Amino acid sequence: MESQLIIELLAFLSLAIVASHAVTLGAADAISYWKSELPYTAMPQAIKDSLSQTAGWVEEKGTSVGVGKGGVNVNTGKGKPGGGTRVNVGHGGVGVHAGAPGHRTNVGVGKGGVYVGTPGKHGKPVVVNVKPGSPFLYQYAATEDQLHDDPNVALFFKPTALHKGNTMTLHFTKTANDATFLPRSEAEKIPFSSQKMSQILNQFSIAPDSEEAHVMKQTITECEEPVIKGEEKQCATSLESMVDFSKSKLGKKVRAISTAAGGQTSMQKYTISGVQKIQNNDKAVVCHKQNYAYAVFYCHKTQTTEAYTVSLVGANGAKVKAAVVCHKDTSAWNPKHLAFQVLKIKPGTVPVCHFLPEDHIVWVAN
Repeated sequence: MESQLIIELLAFLSLAIVASHAVTLGAADAISYWKSELPYTAMPQAIKDSLSQTAGWVEEKGTSVGVGKGGVNVNTGKGKPGGGTRVNVGHGGVGVHAGAPGHRTNVGVGKGGVYVGTPGKHGKPVVVNVKPGSPFLYQYAATEDQLHDDPNVALFFKPTALHKGNTMTLHFTKTANDATFLPRSEAEKIPFSSQKMSQILNQFSIAPDSEEAHVMKQTITECEEPVIKGEEKQCATSLESMVDFSKSKLGKKVRAISTAAGGQTSMQKYTISGVQKIQNNDKAVVCHKQNYAYAVFYCHKTQTTEAYTVSLVGANGAKVKAAVVCHKDTSAWNPKHLAFQVLKIKPGTVPVCHFLPEDHIVWVAN
């Protein structure tokens, strides 16, 4: 029995180490690709957050294995207590813990499917509530919950509000979605289609009737929805594919901007201290991070879009540099879209602007 357990352990350990190296080296490859394709473009924080946090670490030290009645424990740390990656195989399933205490991501695979949790400021798990129909996908109608509870309601406004000295009550949000990019070579091997949903769920060991499965199905469905008039889109499953799509739509010289709110999580009054348009035409590619097992961005390009960076100062003194997108033609949007209901306007009548959450990115020609 113990010999069989050791054999299973060695197989699992091999898989864990290969996966760890794949993600780590994949992130390093993605960074190298960025530098080669965009040598003069700074990488926005939203992209940095979607890269493996171990991108700079390619050496493994102090791997230890313990076999006992409680199961199997594997520690691939660097000799520091609590550091590195720990794998626990026991009666309850498989647990993977990566990172230092208080900052680690925990992945649990058990009877209920897959749970991914990142602790909040006080070590408590962050709960992600996923609602159907992102307010940043313009073919969807707003739900009653979004109208009353969605913090993104405050992010929509008319262009007349975009001027120095104006005050706005805002809530900059950053989802608890800490999924990181897979290497493009790995992402391209994994199906990304509603027709192969069973295969996808099986590959990630996710129960078909679980909440995780529902979220992944929703993301793929949104990615497969037909585009609206004047829109071109692609769901980027790797950083390289995001860069390639943006360059194919905007030209070889591009730059990426994301909102930097400095961790502000409460709704408060902000005063605009500066506004700067960041493009010379009306073309932009906006990429919205989706909920998925790994980093996936819904990227779409429209012809009549203006992009800005807006500097704001909060009532508590906090400074935010936000990315803003203004859509001059909304005639093809769903008439019941959240923006129309919040601003009480009709499609195609008035341009609609919105701030981008911290994990979204706007690309423009440089």
